[in-house]
Amino acid sequence: MSRLPVIVGFGGFNAAGRSSFHHGYRRMVIESLPEKIREETLVGLATLMKLVTYSESQYVDADGNALDPHEVAAKFSQQILDSTLIRRIEAFDDTAVHTHQKVDLAASAGAPFTFTLPVKQLPQPLPLSWSVVMPAEMSSSALAQVTVATGFHGLIASTRDLPVKSAGQLPSGFDPADHYNSRSHPRGVQLAVTAASDAVHSIGIDWKTIANAVHPDEIGVFAASGMSQLDENGNGGMMQARLKGERVSARQLPLGLNTMPADFVNAYVLGSVGVTGAVTGACASFLYNLRLGVDDIRMGRRRVVVVGCTEAPVVSEIIEGYATMGALATAENLAKLDGVDVAHCDYRRSSRPFGENCGFTLSESAQYVVLMDDELAMQLGADIHGAVSDVFVNADGYKKSIPGPGAGNYITMAKAVASAVAIVGAEAVRERSFVQAHGSSTPQNRVTESVILDSVARAFDIAHWPVSAVKAYVGHPLAPASGDQLMSSLGVFKYGIMPGIKTIDKVADDVVAERLQISNRDIAEGVGARDVAFLNSKGFGGNNATAAVYSPRVVEKMLLKRYGETAFADYAARREATRKHAAAYDAEASRGNLQTIYQFGENMIDESAITIASTHLTLPGFAHAINLPTTNPFGDMV
Repeated sequence: MSRLPVIVGFGGFNAAGRSSFHHGYRRMVIESLPEKIREETLVGLATLMKLVTYSESQYVDADGNALDPHEVAAKFSQQILDSTLIRRIEAFDDTAVHTHQKVDLAASAGAPFTFTLPVKQLPQPLPLSWSVVMPAEMSSSALAQVTVATGFHGLIASTRDLPVKSAGQLPSGFDPADHYNSRSHPRGVQLAVTAASDAVHSIGIDWKTIANAVHPDEIGVFAASGMSQLDENGNGGMMQARLKGERVSARQLPLGLNTMPADFVNAYVLGSVGVTGAVTGACASFLYNLRLGVDDIRMGRRRVVVVGCTEAPVVSEIIEGYATMGALATAENLAKLDGVDVAHCDYRRSSRPFGENCGFTLSESAQYVVLMDDELAMQLGADIHGAVSDVFVNADGYKKSIPGPGAGNYITMAKAVASAVAIVGAEAVRERSFVQAHGSSTPQNRVTESVILDSVARAFDIAHWPVSAVKAYVGHPLAPASGDQLMSSLGVFKYGIMPGIKTIDKVADDVVAERLQISNRDIAEGVGARDVAFLNSKGFGGNNATAAVYSPRVVEKMLLKRYGETAFADYAARREATRKHAAAYDAEASRGNLQTIYQFGENMIDESAITIASTHLTLPGFAHAINLPTTNPFGDMV
């Protein structure tokens, strides 16, 4: 029998805030929450955004006023709501994006012209048309006289107005770099460290305890970024440096690699020597990495896996690249949709999955989950938030356009639903499942994805399949997109509220939804109404993936059947301590203390103390040895 990959920890950050303990999900459905939970959500965001600090058992605002939680929520509610989710770009001035204008300089009437230039700024080698007279005395401010005979081509620093003006950004005031010694890390790496730490703390079991329970190579980390790190501290800065007259730093290239989200988690968060990987599949990257983790646990190769993706693409060059493709919602097109002038665009509603839309909205996000096999989770008393049975990946076949959709997503969706039917039964899938749609908010996606979902619903006799689309709230972060979907799904399991697509007035006329239920309001069905979530992702290049995720209620029934009532009762007793420790972290994080793990140069392995035998290898600091292969898996062929 396969081991069941269960979710024992989850965390991260996106435009809705902190993902652990469902804080980000609660921001998305905040209008539908009971008052107490709504207040807790707002207070947690207030500390994350540095609107208040927590000191000596009270909250304090910037003016030094002491506030209780109710007062914090009342005072900052509107500011918090306005400064989270999709909104006008804050990371840079979208009306004055730096650029260079090409210019052709020529002398008047063909005569040479002269100017002065600091000696240290003289280009090497000198242009052929330049004649230079050096100063008699050299100093740091010495000027050379330059005469140009025929003119030359140049670049003049300038600015331009970016047509795209909205993005899904981290809550205003929250900077992941503030929570550990970031050492000029790219923003994507900063997000990876803080998000993975959040997920690890959310488990409620000390990581050392988990690591000591398994062999060192039974731990895995699968994480990546799709676009690599393209801000000034990563590949973006490296590519720009010489063109801007600056130097390339020794950090930019290595920190820019798309493997860094996995590498930093291994080296500085977990100290893992287990398997590692960084798979990219465009917008389906999170599910590609999740598939590796799920398959490794099911096959018994790994017992603990950390899976995640990170992206920080709210950078003017990346936005301009997607805008040039016609993929993003521009201010001009949003204004046309709403019949207003550009000055009155509603940037909060720039992402409109399955509605009248004009393109997707880029965002930043980092999402991580911790998976264990069911036996280890029972043994350690881990709190189980759900399970992932399968992740299916298929390509599109021959294509006319790389960004265009194709046949692959029909396969992944049908496989995922069929696998769920095999596990929980047709009735459970018909009555208690829902879809987290890719829902990118492009005119093409709203039609093609709806056709796929409606066709699959018909094949499996699903009459009213609820469809949610998290990108309406937090935008499209590319690689971590399905991580956002997973966090929302875990929230649905916990609270029983299906986030509506509240950025649309109605479903677009060309959407095929005879068997789909697409609502523009939250649907409060109650806890236990939904037991299966299908996460769907359609990435550029034919990178399609769909995952089947199950609620804690379903998982508990499976564990009871596999282990029996006595063993489950023992597990439940151990789980109480785990929940207590996890709640303690949540309380601290909600007060602004994220306790980000960053062990730079700490607890390093003494390589001289490594011992190797013919059957095993022992590392200092690890409780168990690593067993070496001793059997021939191809014995029948020898």
